[in-house]
Amino acid sequence: MSSDERRTRGVSRRGFLGSAAAAAAFSVVPSTVLAGGGTSPSDKLNIAGVGVGGMGKNNIDSCANDANIVALCDVDENHARGAFEDYPDAEKYNDYRRMLDEMGDSIDGVVIATPDHSHAVITAAAMKRGIHVYTQKPLTNTVRDARRLRELDKQTDVVTAMGNQGHSGNGTRTVVEWIRAGIVGDVREVHCWTNRPTGWWPQGEVEINEADVPDHLDWDLWLGPAQERPYSPAYLPFKWRGFWDFGCGALGDMGCHIMDPPYWALKLGAPKAVEASSTPVYEETAPKASVVHYEFPARDGMPPVDLYWYDGKIRPPRPVQMKAGGSLRPNGSLFVGEKGALMCSTYGGDPRPIPATLLQDFDRPDPYIPRVPGGQGGHEQKWLDAIKEGEKASSSFDYACPLTETVVLGNLAIRARKRIKWDSDNLKVTNVDEANKYVGFEYRDGWSL
Repeated sequence: MSSDERRTRGVSRRGFLGSAAAAAAFSVVPSTVLAGGGTSPSDKLNIAGVGVGGMGKNNIDSCANDANIVALCDVDENHARGAFEDYPDAEKYNDYRRMLDEMGDSIDGVVIATPDHSHAVITAAAMKRGIHVYTQKPLTNTVRDARRLRELDKQTDVVTAMGNQGHSGNGTRTVVEWIRAGIVGDVREVHCWTNRPTGWWPQGEVEINEADVPDHLDWDLWLGPAQERPYSPAYLPFKWRGFWDFGCGALGDMGCHIMDPPYWALKLGAPKAVEASSTPVYEETAPKASVVHYEFPARDGMPPVDLYWYDGKIRPPRPVQMKAGGSLRPNGSLFVGEKGALMCSTYGGDPRPIPATLLQDFDRPDPYIPRVPGGQGGHEQKWLDAIKEGEKASSSFDYACPLTETVVLGNLAIRARKRIKWDSDNLKVTNVDEANKYVGFEYRDGWSL
């Protein structure tokens, strides 16, 4: 099919989908009635993927039952081989810009699972074309880029979602309902922790040896908006997470999962100050372990909150109410209230009051936050359904961008090595001027948001 034919089909598809969403307000006719059973390929959304190895492959696979996978893009042919082989009919690219130029009008949505530093430019390019976006967490690796996507979300009419799948889980929604119903009383302290990066990817002091670029990799496209530098096997695959120019370390990787339940339940918004301590911080890499203290002001009738983040296998103190022999999970969140505590796992799952007797006198609210079919496993499907129905997806950008801003602001504090006072309205550190250089990063010539 030629690019002109794709554009012609795409305009009609997009117009049809918009009309279908409007019509849904008046009547809903199951596709099985219209089609006599089953769903034809023409009734499905056309989905593309950018960054289709690893988690990107998982996201695409989760869309495949209810969508046509029409295009796949990756700068590393080896890393993407599994996706390329599983979807032989999809058009293959190594440059997302060419993919959007040639197929943009026939693509309904794009899944973006590249390294963190290129999330924003790819996401913005799709949104500006009216293409719906599902972008892996964290949405960006800087506060400024998260704010730019937030502004773009307000200006466009696309359906957006961040890939922190726990937001769709029943556990997270139960935590929000229980905390707001007062199971532990007023919450003034929260602890969030992860065992990463240890054993997952290197941070701290990392040896970087220049090498020839492998034939299967387009190094220039992999760098994207990041400043030019020689290739090194120290960065790939997956090891890029520990480098400031490419990833966000353990905090950026896991914070959008683990901080999600308290951020949602307590309506945290932007912190007023952040302070961090850590093992040695290097110019290029995140530290091996850190503790970050966020200070949130009172809001919506809730008291101020101190939230503490721990990584590198550092854990918070055990709650005084925990029985002897009890232990904290390897990853999780802990709400500390005036009546006791509530602990949940990485994705908000398995919420447990401490002590367990808190449940005896607790008047559990009936579930009122809509559940996502399939829970966290239905996160991608919820995005597809939202596109078809003209609704918001789970963890849409109006929520996910502020969460991302807060998460990566912790990295700014780690690099500043001082307590910072934060002016969220103006994206500015007000007391340590030199820390403002970490609010965003300078894009390489030829790249922009």
